[in-house]
Amino acid sequence: MHDAKHYDRIYGALLGVAVGDAMGMPGEMWPHGRIAREIGPVDGFQAAPDTNEITRGLRAYEVTDDTTLTFIVASAIVQSGGTVEPASIVDRIEAWARSDEGHRSVVGPSTKRAFAEIARGAPLEEAGRYGETNGGAMRITPIGAVQPCSDLAALLDAVWRACLPTHNTDVAISGAAAIAAAVSYAIDADEPRIEAATEVALVAARQAASLGFETIAPSVSRKIELATSFASAGHPSPLDDIRDLIGTGLPAHEAVPAAFAIARLAHGDPMESARLAANLGGDTDTIGSMAGAICGALVGASAFPAGLAEELERVNGIAFAPMATALAELRATRPVRPSRSP
Repeated sequence: MHDAKHYDRIYGALLGVAVGDAMGMPGEMWPHGRIAREIGPVDGFQAAPDTNEITRGLRAYEVTDDTTLTFIVASAIVQSGGTVEPASIVDRIEAWARSDEGHRSVVGPSTKRAFAEIARGAPLEEAGRYGETNGGAMRITPIGAVQPCSDLAALLDAVWRACLPTHNTDVAISGAAAIAAAVSYAIDADEPRIEAATEVALVAARQAASLGFETIAPSVSRKIELATSFASAGHPSPLDDIRDLIGTGLPAHEAVPAAFAIARLAHGDPMESARLAANLGGDTDTIGSMAGAICGALVGASAFPAGLAEELERVNGIAFAPMATALAELRATRPVRPSRSP
């Protein structure tokens, strides 16, 4: 039997992924100036413009690979009874990528390269050695949903296993660990705060930086610290500084810190975080989905506007409640360990 609080917050995390994804979808990979000129300011859900070569044809409320791959990872974990099996995850992603539905979204560069490596016979442990983008972090929310962050070693192992096939690098795993830990903290905390969630994420990101293949990428944890400092009260131009000094592109060391800054600027409000990310520029849907996962876990599904989940389900053919139930039931099987405040 699952805990009602866990269920509501896991549901909120999944809903936050979809909200940030769908609201950020129209301006995906556009500079913020172009978003403002052609479709902005974005303050709700709208169809992709025909001029966006990545997302054109997608309808208002329609999600992209961020939400789809999150649900794929969640399904794989549920199917395996809570264990993270890298081969199962990559098989499911490959099957989706080959399907008609999969062709509506672009498979990320790290995942595409890993698939090519696997096709050439590379061991699964080596296929993701070049994956430095945000693809691991964008689909990691189910790990945070299932694994309590009080057992950080177990959480980091699960994150690494989920990233291994496509994003087996220190920077990608560090970014994914930060998102998973923040989500996990928010699900368990009695009075969750975005500031505390960020501190937990920093601990996870620092420890995860020793996992995977070494890269020369910047430190994810230090960039999270810098990015969230822009969200402090009275900072004159936080969004400009996120764009200019952190970056909003595909690299994990850009998108993940930007997501934490957006979540902090939104004060943990998932709808506001989606709006901020959608207007930020760059990888708007992925930044929005990661920030949305954290914020959604902080407030729970009950804090979202009435009817929003139903509209997202109608447009995309996904079901939040059954998946949230399955993940909450898995979390209930995890041993409870004493929590430590950051």
